[in-house]
Parts: sequence; structure tokens; C-alpha cells
Amino acid sequence: MSTQKALVLPKLFDPLELITTEIHKPGNDEVLVEIRSAALNPADWKFQKEPSFLKDYPIVLGVDIAGDVVELGEGVTQFAIGDRVLFEGIYGANRHNGFQQYAIAGAQTLAKIPSGISYDEAASIPLAFTTAYVGLYNASPHGAGFDAAVNPGARGKYADTPIVIIGGSSSVGQFTIQLAKLSGFNPIITTSSLAHEQFLKSLGATHVLDRFTPLTRETIQSLIGSDKPIKIVYDAISTEETQTTGFDLLSPGGQLVVTLPAQTSIAERAATEGKAVSWTIAAKNLPFNVKLMEEFWPHATRLLESGDIKPNRVEVLPNGLNGIVDGLKRMEEDKVSGVKLIVRPQET
Repeated sequence: MSTQKALVLPKLFDPLELITTEIHKPGNDEVLVEIRSAALNPADWKFQKEPSFLKDYPIVLGVDIAGDVVELGEGVTQFAIGDRVLFEGIYGANRHNGFQQYAIAGAQTLAKIPSGISYDEAASIPLAFTTAYVGLYNASPHGAGFDAAVNPGARGKYADTPIVIIGGSSSVGQFTIQLAKLSGFNPIITTSSLAHEQFLKSLGATHVLDRFTPLTRETIQSLIGSDKPIKIVYDAISTEETQTTGFDLLSPGGQLVVTLPAQTSIAERAATEGKAVSWTIAAKNLPFNVKLMEEFWPHATRLLESGDIKPNRVEVLPNGLNGIVDGLKRMEEDKVSGVKLIVRPQET
């Protein structure tokens, strides 16, 4: 078989279209993966409707991928045909992406899926996890610059350091909570619909505050003590409102991590108020992320096996790749909460 089904964006503002296209061949240090599950991300509907760096149409979207290794490129020794794997695709590089039936993965940023985790669960991990990881552990201005929890001696390093995570039930928020726990942050305070309170506490949150109640510095200080500074806020939502809220929480010298571009007003205030703002961009191929992600991925299977990192809860959409359009519409209309939407491309 030399062809496959793929869902592509023919050009900006067009509807997504199902086509037949080639199956790519792996190069050096690459493998070909038969995709069993792929997750949907907010970026996937935004790239369809908003101008971006993506210019080479038609475009295959979807960068959260799980499946089976079916072919090895030259030099690959750490994986074998039949291995169950997960990986992050690369926006702008169709051969690596998930809204198709086969994709190419680089061996340096690929991990085996432990036996207790399904393809659907594994596909919920890559991009959101990378966003959380880069935001906490990359150096400013790309992240907060903390010592990564996988580094020798770094687990538990930030004991008694409070962290506030805005949007804990989002995919990024869930992984940020888990990484914060590994790093020892305490207390771990997050905002969410209270319907998710017990679940978020099971991931490591110590306090879950109602997202519909105004979040103030006085509220946080009442939980951590009036003498402790608020040095780190991770905003997993990053609207204008949440960025302002997060920035206002910070003590002098504190850092706000955002997942969308910082508002101009926030950047201007940071320069005068002695605070820092870092915009985390999760793409694993960006020069400032490459080393950090290549250092992380060899640890991924162990962290999943041990339960230190748990996947998102998932909802599987019907009809394979054909289910993506309706799923992205639900995400755009903010009708998804606490779960990751998944498709199974082989069911197309």
C-alpha cells in the first residue's frame, strides 16, 4: 500500500478536505508510524481561520499522535517494528502530522507507550505536555527557567514554593499541575470549574478555586501565608483577562508564563514593575526547544509507567478523520471541558 487518507486544509479559510495522498518514507533516524489515534488541539481550528506562519498549502494539521512503528529508517536502533509509540508532530511539516493515516516520527523525540495506556490516552499527551514542560523549564523568555524534574537531583527541588496555575482542567493545565508536583511546588493552586476539583486534586493540585470567582492576590495570600511571595503563575488559558489576572497576582520579581502572545499592556507593565513574562511556544523543532525536548523524551515512558504523568481523559469521536470537523467546531464554540477529543484515522 503506497497511499493513505489525509484531512487537509487546502488554503486559509477553506473547509477541511479528505484526500488520498502518498505515504512518506522514513529517512535517517526516523520511523514510519501507522496512526491509531490523533488528538485535536485549539491550534487546529485557529490555523484554519486565522493567518499564521503556515504558508505551504495544502496543510495536514494535528500534532498529537499515537500508533505503531511499521518501518525503520537508517540508523534507528532503539525502536522496532511493532512498537507502540507516541510523539509530537510539527506544524508546517505534513509528513510528521496526525490528521492522516501514516506519519513520520524522529527517533530522538519518540517514546514507547506503556502497556497500561491506550493509544487514545497516549495521543492526549504530546503537545499539551510539551507546552507545560517548556513553560516551566525552558529559560526566559521562553519559560520560567526552573530545573527540569527529570534532571538529577531536581525532583522535589522547589518544595514550599507556591505556584498558581490558571486553567487547571485544560490539557496544558493538567500537565502543568503534574509537573509542578514532580518539581515539589507547594501549594499548587489552580482555577477550574469545580466539577473537576477532585480530578485535579488527584493530579496534584492542593487547592482548586472556582474559575467563575474573581482571583485576587488576597485570596492566594490567604492560602500560602501573607509572608510568602507569589513568584510563579502559569496561565494555561492566556486570554487578555487571565493574563491581567495572573500578572496582578505576582509579587515583585515574579514570573508569568503565557501560552499565547503576551498582551502589549502586560509586557509594558513588566518592564516597569520588576516582573517577567515568558511566552511558551511548544514546537519541539524550534531551536530554543530542541535540546530541552531531546533531553526529556528518553524519560517519557518511565514517567508514564510510574504514573507520575497521567494522560488526559479522552472522548473518542466517530468516523475517523471525518469526525475532526465537528470536533474542531465544538472546541471553537468552547463546548469541550476536561477531556481531549480523539480520532482514530484507521476508522476513516
